[in-house]
Amino acid sequence: MRVPMSHARVERRHLLSAAALGRDVQTPRPAEDDDGTAIDAVSGQIVDATTHLLVVENDDGQEERLVVAPWATAWRGGPVPPTRLPIGSRVIIRTRAGRVADCVWADMTRMTGIILDVRGRRDLTVEIDGGPHRGRRSIVIPYRSTGRILVRHPRLEPGYLFDAIGTMQDGAAVAQVPATSQPPYRAEALPPPPPAFGGTRTRISGTAVWSDYTDHGAAYPMLESSDTGCDQGVVSCARLPYLSLGSMLFVRNVCARRSGTVPIVGCGCMAGHFCDRCLDCDTSPRGRIVELSALSYVRLGGDLTKGCFNAQVGLG
Repeated sequence: MRVPMSHARVERRHLLSAAALGRDVQTPRPAEDDDGTAIDAVSGQIVDATTHLLVVENDDGQEERLVVAPWATAWRGGPVPPTRLPIGSRVIIRTRAGRVADCVWADMTRMTGIILDVRGRRDLTVEIDGGPHRGRRSIVIPYRSTGRILVRHPRLEPGYLFDAIGTMQDGAAVAQVPATSQPPYRAEALPPPPPAFGGTRTRISGTAVWSDYTDHGAAYPMLESSDTGCDQGVVSCARLPYLSLGSMLFVRNVCARRSGTVPIVGCGCMAGHFCDRCLDCDTSPRGRIVELSALSYVRLGGDLTKGCFNAQVGLG
């Protein structure tokens, strides 16, 4: 299990960081298209689903009633009609024009880490180490999904990296599609980092991914403070500056042309192991530069069934 970072702690670090650097205290800005259109998302549990309406109890315990757009899609291990999602499903819903739901992801989970053990012949059970914040996790790759997983993860062996997307089913994490292609190196053989960050660029390009973080915000690979519990032995292969917990991070989805600011709520030390590229709309520079909570990822125009989007980040 990951080490939780309380909202109060992150907020206090944000205030101290702003005071130390002589900056005004900033609050997160909602994601917007380049033309200024606000993007929103709702997370919670389905209470009721009809042909034209989804009723959701959100994370604050309040009821949300969302109109289902005629073109709306849903994913729960595969494409399903939104009205056929089971009552009680944990969902993240992208909304447009206020209360119109146009995309729903149900019972989603992402399984990212270092392979520790692989067992089984048809259905595979894989043990992964998700880093100090997530700990060890047991996942299942059903036989029907092994072909898709192995195409992009040919080395299901201890010591190699693993990254897949799937669903929670009866308390078990079930991998159904690869999130990204598996890096060809072992986890401890990360390519050498580039020269130290020079501080001349205001925006840094790379890959943004999502994770199961429940806090709204982002995990960042290069945190300067040791009290975050980050593995200081891992250095990102992207040219990133050190930032502090509670800093406001500007994030731009280059492909969807949406941007916003989010707080840094944790350390993305596992993301630092991945020296890969995103091919969402073009080829990004190598390196994962931010790991967003699923809700923040959707608000910035990301599709949870895709593992990444091409991104730019900078201080908010």
